[in-house]
Amino acid sequence: MLNYNCGADFVKTQQAVSHGISGAPKQRYAALDGDADRLVYFYLDSKDETFRLLDGDKISGLAAMFIKDLVQSAGLAEDVHVGVVQTAYANGSSTNYLKDVLQVPVTCAKTGVKHLHHEAEKYDIGVYFEANGHGTVLFSPVALQAITKTQARSPAQAEALEQLQALAELINQTVGDALSDLLLVEVILTHRQWSLSQWDHAYTDLPNRLVKVVVEDRLAFKTTDADTRLVEPAGLQDKINELVAKYRGGRAFVRPSGTEDVVRVYAEAANRHECDQLAFKVGGLVFDLAGGKGERPNEFL
Repeated sequence: MLNYNCGADFVKTQQAVSHGISGAPKQRYAALDGDADRLVYFYLDSKDETFRLLDGDKISGLAAMFIKDLVQSAGLAEDVHVGVVQTAYANGSSTNYLKDVLQVPVTCAKTGVKHLHHEAEKYDIGVYFEANGHGTVLFSPVALQAITKTQARSPAQAEALEQLQALAELINQTVGDALSDLLLVEVILTHRQWSLSQWDHAYTDLPNRLVKVVVEDRLAFKTTDADTRLVEPAGLQDKINELVAKYRGGRAFVRPSGTEDVVRVYAEAANRHECDQLAFKVGGLVFDLAGGKGERPNEFL
């Protein structure tokens, strides 16, 4: 009952305000899950009260932007390298924002925070959040030593070094502390004097859709390249590629569940109609070629 119609997973998957909250424009809301290891923010647009979600991808972008700026101001850019780790479920717009706007290196890891955590350790400061809001920031011993030992040559540099050290102490580097993550977000928003809308408009998410297909045997599906490409069943990936090529900004991948006989299909495209159509068509391919059970995914909403 703790998460019923209110937790982080409900807010993200249903794209809706937590039950028990009336929801008012310009207000700032955050949702955690029952054991407080996931965090997402949301608000209602002041113009038309449209629901707007700020998920783990948005938190990664916010943290990477702020930390990279501090590292540069502290004069540590040559010695302390900031990077971000995502999964294939990260929105394509967030990846482009990190690479093209922030010019931060991005690594794609297999789904699961244990995989992201290991990849993040390869950076001096590694930011990682799954799209569901599960993640943290890691400071390596090299980064911590540079922050604490560097002698400031100006008041601005001294301030940046002090703020980096404070951030390292605020952030719980053991993954799964949504309260610590919430404080991190609040610190950055307060420092920048940003509303959720200003944060949200750093980039615009591509429409995306997740479809679940029930199959006879999930073990028949084998993936590679951080779960983004199928190697088995043979020929299915080629058919997915043919479909994706027909859609503007199209991207889709298929991966088996780790616990139940279902296959999850993720799709993105330039607009909502094409995104939904692509997701259901790929889902239909999986159903037809892999012995789907129950109801076939509908190609049109």
